[in-house]
Amino acid sequence: MPTVFVANESAVLVNGEAVEGVRAVEYRRATVRSDLYAIGAAERIGVVSGHHSVEGRLRVASASRALDALGGDDVFQISAQLRHGETTLTVSFDECLLTEKSFAMGAGGHGEAVYAFTATRVRESE
Repeated sequence: MPTVFVANESAVLVNGEAVEGVRAVEYRRATVRSDLYAIGAAERIGVVSGHHSVEGRLRVASASRALDALGGDDVFQISAQLRHGETTLTVSFDECLLTEKSFAMGAGGHGEAVYAFTATRVRESE
């Protein structure tokens, strides 16, 4: 049975400070891989792993003071503490830099800011 983490039990911290109104946490970890082939063969015989990158986005209702206070070259850490009952998973993003901020507000709704970031690494621990 899969673990379904619940948003209202989870928390997101930026440099140890709780971020209020988090609507979503998204991230993508990618690794460059190259296939190895033997001379004259059509089938792959191995794989070489190379550089990796981490990109993420935090979607926040209205805005986040902690993220808005960061300058263009300020390095920070994000920690997402995901929970469902007794089950927990902490996802930590190290050496983050903001790459983009957007804000939108539709008629009859509330404002929502999206903070895009890159990280040196992402770690998951239970």
